[in-house]
Amino acid sequence: MNKTRIQILIAALVLMLVTLACEFSASTAKIQEVWMSTDDAGEQRTTVYAPDAVFYAQVDLRNAPDDTQLKAVWTAVDVEGADPNTVLAETEFTSGSGQVTFNLTNDQLWPPGTYRVEIYLNGKLDKSVDFSVQ
Repeated sequence: MNKTRIQILIAALVLMLVTLACEFSASTAKIQEVWMSTDDAGEQRTTVYAPDAVFYAQVDLRNAPDDTQLKAVWTAVDVEGADPNTVLAETEFTSGSGQVTFNLTNDQLWPPGTYRVEIYLNGKLDKSVDFSVQ
């Protein structure tokens, strides 16, 4: 009698695990690299910008399904005329593998100081890059 109960319990456990496995989805998405550039294509790498520049953050996304969520959070870390760690903007993007470009523009000149862009992958902070305006 006990042997039959154990077999039924094992069968129920296996069935439950198979059901859970069918509903579970793990993303293999990975941010290989993040860099700043002066151009949309990401060919001119930099960490120092002029006050009239557009900031470009390049993300090399690998092994990502088409519904992978990326977010860039732009922050003025230590900038003249702004409170420390002031969030300037947030941009979200859905993408698959490849190079993803985020940018930040300003109608006026950027004040001198230190800035940061944080890149989130599927809601979790993955990489950050500090850069400056001189």
